[in-house]
Amino acid sequence: MQKKKVAILFGGCSSEYEVSLQSAYAVIRNINKEKYEPVLIGITKEGKWYRYYGKTSKISDNTWHKDVNNCFEVIFSPDRGANKLIEFNKDKIVKTVIDCAFPVLHGKFGEDGTVQGLIELAGIALVGCNTLSSALCMDKDRAHKIAAFEGVKTPKSIVINKCDTKNEIIRKMQKLNYPLFVKPVKAGSSFGISKITHKKHLEQAVINAFLYDDEVIIEENIDGAEVGCAVLGNDILTVGRVDEIELAGGFFDYDEKYTLKTSKIHMPARIDEETEEKIKQTAKIIYRALGCCGFARVDMFLTPNKEIIFNEVNTIPGFTSHSRYPNMMRVIGLEFEDIIDKLITLSFQK
Repeated sequence: MQKKKVAILFGGCSSEYEVSLQSAYAVIRNINKEKYEPVLIGITKEGKWYRYYGKTSKISDNTWHKDVNNCFEVIFSPDRGANKLIEFNKDKIVKTVIDCAFPVLHGKFGEDGTVQGLIELAGIALVGCNTLSSALCMDKDRAHKIAAFEGVKTPKSIVINKCDTKNEIIRKMQKLNYPLFVKPVKAGSSFGISKITHKKHLEQAVINAFLYDDEVIIEENIDGAEVGCAVLGNDILTVGRVDEIELAGGFFDYDEKYTLKTSKIHMPARIDEETEEKIKQTAKIIYRALGCCGFARVDMFLTPNKEIIFNEVNTIPGFTSHSRYPNMMRVIGLEFEDIIDKLITLSFQK
């Protein structure tokens, strides 16, 4: 059988560029090369797209874009059904038929439906959530509203934008109680997020959040543990074991997510079987309500009285071999290579 050509997209014009490099490096190393031929597409921080022919180690250490002899500008043909990657290779144009695209991108312009829309427009099979689902899940406010409509509890919150005056913000804030989380509505990896305990810290927290988006959501803090659920599938869903984040203080910010200096991830979570099953069922409800397919990690809070409260959905979660999503799946018998294979297979079933 001829190998399927899988375009693996990495990097991206996003604050989560570096995270993407590590995730993509792991995917490239673990994809079954007897079944699939990886076609590497790197996107620089400035948003330039290149087909990359060089060493994968240069992706990991972020020197790939300096390897000019192995980087050639590319675009996807918008000619639906042609499934072509058009490469401007020195003095010639090279056209490569792509069977499937696997965006291993995090954050804006990668996980928010923009790249998914481009791939779907081209008629190429897409690994992961589609355009609409990706956009909805990236938007914390609208995702919460849809989940709440399905009966899932969400944190009490308000949304402000740059047009709101100080008095309007104060008026909206009256229904919230400290401590509060101030977050960009559309951002990932905890960029721009602050936890505040007094109104004197509000202004600076809002300024920080607006650096990453034009809307800011302010949520009441939820007492309890953060738990995560890995979901795989289109119609029939496979759910991994639930994990739990134990924090020594503060919150699970960018530094903690990638260093675990003062926090610990328990796999499986320190909960009873009945509670774990309820968390899994809630994750399925959220996954389906937001139109997810392929894979996603659904994050929730578990309060001391065992209430389950929705936090967010990551449609392209951290995807290194030691990341939370693969670890949740590994416990139920799915190794990293198996997950990649299933995701590619699912992309052709949509």
